[in-house]
Amino acid sequence: MKYSSSEKTLLRELQRDCSQSLAQIAERCGMAQSTVWRKIQDLEASGTIVGRVALLSPAHVGCKLTVLAAITLRDHAETTVSGFATLIAGHPEVVECLATSGAADYQMKVRVADVEAYEHFMTNTLLRSPFVREVQSSFVLKELKSTTELPL
Repeated sequence: MKYSSSEKTLLRELQRDCSQSLAQIAERCGMAQSTVWRKIQDLEASGTIVGRVALLSPAHVGCKLTVLAAITLRDHAETTVSGFATLIAGHPEVVECLATSGAADYQMKVRVADVEAYEHFMTNTLLRSPFVREVQSSFVLKELKSTTELPL
């Protein structure tokens, strides 16, 4: 979808901090409040804006460890793929799960308190699942960049 420069400015500002008041957003974007309100409504209706959230500090809420897990399924039958998707959807520690090309079928980002919590999740959820053949885990040592802002 193609966006006007004012819509891109608005989207950048909302990605940066959507907790601002409508007046603050309008001032930062150089638009009238009524225009900003209408554009936000249009962007939500079109599906461009899919939600507004508060971003939490993982360390402050007890999720200090980040693990990247490469998952290989037992097979690619529809029941396996949908069963795996259902399994993952029920686990809040999985914050991202992406179907990928390459050696693994999926890459997951898992946030947990510590190594013991990840070992419990991997052993009792992933490795006991009839859908999963293999899990290769990498523990994140340091985050150099983490953002939710898309490049516009």
